[in-house]
Amino acid sequence: MSTKSSTEIRNEFFEFFKEKEHLIVNSAPVVPNDDPTLLFTNAGMNQFKSIFLDEEKGLEEKGKLWKRAANTQRCIRVSGKHNDLEEVGHDTYHHTLFEMLGNWSFGDYFKEEAIEWAWELLVDRWGMEPDRLYATVFGGDEEDGLPVDDESIELWKSKTSIDPSHILKFGKKDNFWEMGETGPCGPCSEVHIDLRPDEERKKKPGAEIVNMDDPRVMEIWNLVFIQFNRQQDSSLEKLPAQHVDTGMGFERLCAVLQGKRSNYDTDIFTPILDKISELSGKKYGDDEEVDIAMRVIADHIRAVSFSIADGASPSNEGRGYVVRRILRRAVRYGWDRLGFDATFMGKLVPVLAKEFENVFPELHAQQEYVQNVVVAEERSFLNTLGQGIQLFNEMIEGTDTLSGEDAFKLHDTYGFPIDLTQLMAREKGIDVDEEGFTRLMDEQKKRARAAGKFSSNNGDVNNWHTLKDFDKDSVFVGYDSLETEVELLADKREGDRVALLLDRTPFYAESGGQIADTGILKKDGLEIKVLDVQKSSGQYIHYVDHLPEDVSGTWTAIVDADRRKETEKHHTATHLMHAALRQKLGKHVAQKGSLVEPNRLRFDFSHFEAVTKDELNEIEERINQKIQENIPLKEERTVPIDEAKQRGAMMLFGEKYGEEVRVITFDPDYSVELCGGTHVDATGRIGYFRFTNETSVAAGIRRVEAVVGRSADKLLREEHSLVESLKGLLGDQTDPKKSIQELLEEKKHLEKELKKLQHQKAAGRLDEILEDGEDVNGIKLFTGKLDGGSMDRLKQSGYDALNKQEKESVIVLATVNEEENKVYLLAAITEDLVSKGMKAGDLVSVLGRTVGGGGGGQPNLATAGGRFPEKISDAFQAAKEWIEGQNL
Repeated sequence: MSTKSSTEIRNEFFEFFKEKEHLIVNSAPVVPNDDPTLLFTNAGMNQFKSIFLDEEKGLEEKGKLWKRAANTQRCIRVSGKHNDLEEVGHDTYHHTLFEMLGNWSFGDYFKEEAIEWAWELLVDRWGMEPDRLYATVFGGDEEDGLPVDDESIELWKSKTSIDPSHILKFGKKDNFWEMGETGPCGPCSEVHIDLRPDEERKKKPGAEIVNMDDPRVMEIWNLVFIQFNRQQDSSLEKLPAQHVDTGMGFERLCAVLQGKRSNYDTDIFTPILDKISELSGKKYGDDEEVDIAMRVIADHIRAVSFSIADGASPSNEGRGYVVRRILRRAVRYGWDRLGFDATFMGKLVPVLAKEFENVFPELHAQQEYVQNVVVAEERSFLNTLGQGIQLFNEMIEGTDTLSGEDAFKLHDTYGFPIDLTQLMAREKGIDVDEEGFTRLMDEQKKRARAAGKFSSNNGDVNNWHTLKDFDKDSVFVGYDSLETEVELLADKREGDRVALLLDRTPFYAESGGQIADTGILKKDGLEIKVLDVQKSSGQYIHYVDHLPEDVSGTWTAIVDADRRKETEKHHTATHLMHAALRQKLGKHVAQKGSLVEPNRLRFDFSHFEAVTKDELNEIEERINQKIQENIPLKEERTVPIDEAKQRGAMMLFGEKYGEEVRVITFDPDYSVELCGGTHVDATGRIGYFRFTNETSVAAGIRRVEAVVGRSADKLLREEHSLVESLKGLLGDQTDPKKSIQELLEEKKHLEKELKKLQHQKAAGRLDEILEDGEDVNGIKLFTGKLDGGSMDRLKQSGYDALNKQEKESVIVLATVNEEENKVYLLAAITEDLVSKGMKAGDLVSVLGRTVGGGGGGQPNLATAGGRFPEKISDAFQAAKEWIEGQNL
């Protein structure tokens, strides 16, 4: 076995496949921005889906079409069919984020080379012992009508030195690979390794343990032979070409080659574990519970950091919700097992960024931003953690069992795993309804699986009714012309919509945040309205209002020019704004989403705090300065990607760029971006720029909205009209601001006077109540209703009452909020009675139930709320009965 570092192992994998004439490609982001069917990138083949579906023929690089590729892909598996989250930390080989080494053949080589090369690399290059290796093959499936993969069996026998008894057949569950409910799939052949001591291997053959979840006999490489496309009806459609898609877990491989029993003992994880040990003061390897927590944190910081760097920040929905759950799971383990009561996850990001600087530079480039997002989310959850514990205490009050619904709420809303809830419950002598919790968890998992469906592209030409033969992609001429002659090639119906393909089009398809053009198609007095345009698989799909009987001949396609011009103004303004944001706020600012419409723009960007009004004003001023400079557009449509990078062009992490890119420049020292959108020919055409809103959309992601052109002019006119109206109302034509300030000060003064009068009234009413007490078992009970409907005023009256009644007194006060139709109650008990065992919290619980609510508080003063104001008298009677039942 080797003692090579993980970096050396990864590089040797690349070099091996370079020798086999493979193109080494970059990892795709873990957040797939061009595939809405995937929550996260969960396999190396994701970025090649269009090739497997025969929508593309291969990879283009420097004028060459490559049919072979290899890379290391960072993957996340936390939902749907591929979900390893709950195992992470409790074993030593499951991960949320992991690297997948892979090699691909796009209609080139197939099973023979894949099997032969796998053996050559594992055994001949890396020195794995052949007698420890097992190969599994597909054993056939009657439901799908698929036979045993005898071809792979024979290839393992003829192309490798494997012991024939180590070739094992398994069914569809283990040896037929599918990335989702639909999409590319096929039989696979897996390589497993038996790492048990020789004595154990002699007693029980590894063949009996393969695929039995023994961590010492595990899969290390999966060779997938993609031959089919799984349809929506579950049938298999044979693909036009046969492909190879292999995947080898990098963390497991390093553990094997470095002779480690755990992935976490490799040099991939030891730097992070060392940092966690330093921060916590606890040593990894001394205590299993501590070790589990450290493994969870070491794993989860990887998934969280790369997700944020690739555009998925913690939030309450979609991918952001998953990232939030992962981060909170790690924080909870740190708080519960390692004693962290302050932020610590952010301190691990630099360790990770340095480790992956040369293989995944995205994280290093955004280190500060990622750290800030992680720390902000940690702080938020540490506050939530306290709230969750408080809620837990309220949930178990008066019961001996925590319901499944409550346990699930703690898990889903506050990030409490069931084991933490059970631990807290045991300490309180409370049972937990595990069955109810499990039922709700299963329902959630079903929803997650339903969200992970994989479907082929709507642009597939096979779905169309062909009007004229064609075999080329649509030609877009809309950069140069808003009107052109076209022919209709195909149509189809999608529900109530009609879609058309044209041989050429001036209509911009929705892309890069810019919405699609609209307009018309005209011919001989006939007119078709173009309502929307989408691009798919190289085709521009035009959605229209109807389809005439005769669609033959030449039509004139005309873009709505006014709408396009206003859209262009907003798109160019977005570029100017992006540059201004980076100049003012820092180079960490990067686009995380955008929307460009004719009447507004919206821009999401990485930044860890709110942009102040002063900062917005400065940015706005800078943008308008650039507009007034009337900077001409420099558009370059075929710039080599390397040259664009050297010139500092802004490009988005995760975007797919070809060898040649379109570069949009407004002053090479100010704004240079890769962009496929449409723009004004000079900035002066934008007119005027005005921010309309700034807010947060997720942790570390801010959103600004703005208007330019006609929309800005309309806004300015509306603002002017508003100011004039205010002047009229105020009777002040010179300084309305001063008049409004005077009115606000007068209002504040009157409110203060009103509060004083209300307090005096409440104090007077309280004195009346305290003059008329009822003797109950030797205790004075004072009850009464106060006006005002405010809980704050009720509490203050309670404290005042305790100051006035020092001994053997119980005070119960009520007030009604007329607007909400709610009743508030207060119970106050003097200290001498509290010392004898009477508690206001116990009394107020009774009062709360009487009026249809609940409450709690301190032993001497507690409050409650309820839905039935008409039951105040019943509450006063309940207080009397409660006192009578006390055994002092």
